[in-house]
Amino acid sequence: MQHVIVGAGPAGVIAAETLRKKSRNDSIIIVAKEPYPAYSRMAIPYLLAGDVEENGTYLRIDANHFDKLEIEIRLNTVNRINTREKTVTLEKGPDLHYDRLLLATGSSAIRPPISGMDSPRVHNCWTLDDAHRMLSEIRARDRVVLLGAGFIGCIVLQALVSMKLDLTVVELADHMLARMMDHEGGKMIKQWCENKGVTVRTGTEVIAVTEKSNQLEIELADGSTITADHIVCAAGVRPNIHMLEGSAIDVDAGILVNNQLQTNVPDIFAAGDVAQGPDRSTGDQQVHAIQPTASEHGRVAAFHMSGDASPYGGSLSMNVLNTLGLITSSFGLWDGVDGGDRTAVCDTAGNRYLRLEFQDDLLVGALAIGLTQHVGVLRGLIQTKVRLGNWKKLLLDDPSLIMNAYLDRVQGTRA
Repeated sequence: MQHVIVGAGPAGVIAAETLRKKSRNDSIIIVAKEPYPAYSRMAIPYLLAGDVEENGTYLRIDANHFDKLEIEIRLNTVNRINTREKTVTLEKGPDLHYDRLLLATGSSAIRPPISGMDSPRVHNCWTLDDAHRMLSEIRARDRVVLLGAGFIGCIVLQALVSMKLDLTVVELADHMLARMMDHEGGKMIKQWCENKGVTVRTGTEVIAVTEKSNQLEIELADGSTITADHIVCAAGVRPNIHMLEGSAIDVDAGILVNNQLQTNVPDIFAAGDVAQGPDRSTGDQQVHAIQPTASEHGRVAAFHMSGDASPYGGSLSMNVLNTLGLITSSFGLWDGVDGGDRTAVCDTAGNRYLRLEFQDDLLVGALAIGLTQHVGVLRGLIQTKVRLGNWKKLLLDDPSLIMNAYLDRVQGTRA
């Protein structure tokens, strides 16, 4: 049997390794678009900050890792998929036949439709090519505007501060991390960043960018301007599904997959940022573009590709982020559910915040700032859907008892 995997990110790599464990005889081919060893995009900010060398971004350090596993890496681009002939059309060379196909094509950085965003002084921060360009063109003390303060933006922010830049963050939403944090938490994070010397402008829209005299004039909707040497765009990503046109594979925000990570077309699976799969909290199909989900998707898809019916309960919406030393996290339905209960405790001076969301006596969502010891506990309670019983009332009165509730209800011990 020939397995073809399109994409060499965490989902594709883990899928290939899992398939090899399941069978020593099947052919496994990874089609990789970028001319680098398989790497983690989430490690790129650490490369920019100087915390790791380039090989520190690689998913597998041993240069012979895939050769030893008899996994073939082909540097190429998939242009089209023929589901009737079970072939993929490559940019270079003949079509490639598959018996089972995994689409782990990931996502690409997007730029908002703003005049002037095609300037060479505007950078993405998503690929190793992007990182090389930034390191060669951006210098310490340059004036840089970071466009976007979502999850990716705040990861990039950490690297840009390490590069010792004159940094301004511009975010369209009224608070930072709008898709993983409420207004109270976003306000706390903004204050933390400003205390570290970063200028943060939330609720601010960029309407045009003009290049003048080797610098950028950034026009804002309120009529003011910002002068900068560079813009780093972290305005979001889009799943790579362009090669599916005319393929009969169902897509929405991403490639629609069931609880086996299988598409509507037999023998074709999808995993990682490109897959719109089961959400553990809602039962709906969602794209969860985070590396832990990609890794799990790759493993589960490989099990089913090899004929092993391994159950998959769906992915959990979760984000854990370090923003200039302040740890923030969100899990599940952090914004609550209709008819649910909520409790929160906030220590602004101490930069600590905890918010819990309940449905009946289930913990269904949570936010935390500055509480690193709670990360595993919050995820565990939400993911296992354990009944809290009397603990719910205690937590509504005092959310800080969450560790005690976890020890009692999940591990059967009391703190």
